Amino acid sequence: MNYFTLPLEEWTNTFINEWLLPVFGGFFNGISIVLSWLVDGVTSTLLFIPPELFALLIALLAWKLSGRNLAIFALAGFLYIGAVDIWIESMTTLSIVLVSTVVSIFIGVPIGILSAMNGRVEQAVRPTLDFMQTLPVFIYLIPAVLLFGLGGVPAVIATTIFAMPPAVRMTNLGIRQVPSDIIEASQAFGSTSKQMLMKVQLPLAVPTIMAGVNQTIMLALSMAVVASMIGAPGLGSIVLSGISNVNVGQGLVGGLGIVVLAIILDRMTQGLTKKTAV
Repeated sequence: MNYFTLPLEEWTNTFINEWLLPVFGGFFNGISIVLSWLVDGVTSTLLFIPPELFALLIALLAWKLSGRNLAIFALAGFLYIGAVDIWIESMTTLSIVLVSTVVSIFIGVPIGILSAMNGRVEQAVRPTLDFMQTLPVFIYLIPAVLLFGLGGVPAVIATTIFAMPPAVRMTNLGIRQVPSDIIEASQAFGSTSKQMLMKVQLPLAVPTIMAGVNQTIMLALSMAVVASMIGAPGLGSIVLSGISNVNVGQGLVGGLGIVVLAIILDRMTQGLTKKTAV
């Protein structure tokens, strides 16, 4: 018995190869050039700073944001990174995470603001975010490789898409949670919608938005190993090599490096969130 089959695979490949790439190939190349310049620039800057000075600066910043314990952990963590000779890989991973986070916030926060201010936008954005967060993480690699090739640029693209939903959701939530009496008082004093957003809603929503930034950073770091499958340099490539060669020690070295960066960034952003809430 013959059953009807939907040729989705053929339709998708035809759409991409015969329309998307020929029409928007130059646009994607432009994005690739800009992102490559950003990643290379951030990586070069991080590597230009002497490791000892960089570790000291991060420790001082950690002390200011989260206290002495995190500062001690940061020094010990960077000492470990230097001792096992993965400093370059760590800075490369950090640069990809930083660029991906900035891009996610740059796109996600305005979308979150629009969602909070317009119910129809939220109705369109919510299912899109649900889809993005339930899609298997490896699926993000396919369009990234197809449109941007291999290396750090597709890693930034895939990481940005994967890590963006918290920035959108928490921005939307933070603005909607502003007490109604404060909104009414602002309206009573004659504030315009723009003034209310910039001077009332956004300042009060900053702690919630920062919590979204924290989640975005953590999701970006969680993509480090997955992104290494499409040629992303950094700590993920060390872990992937350890898996491929069944080298437990190599995988542990890279994995602990990711853990160190994750804990430092997590605690620092949490400390910044608490300070903005005061």
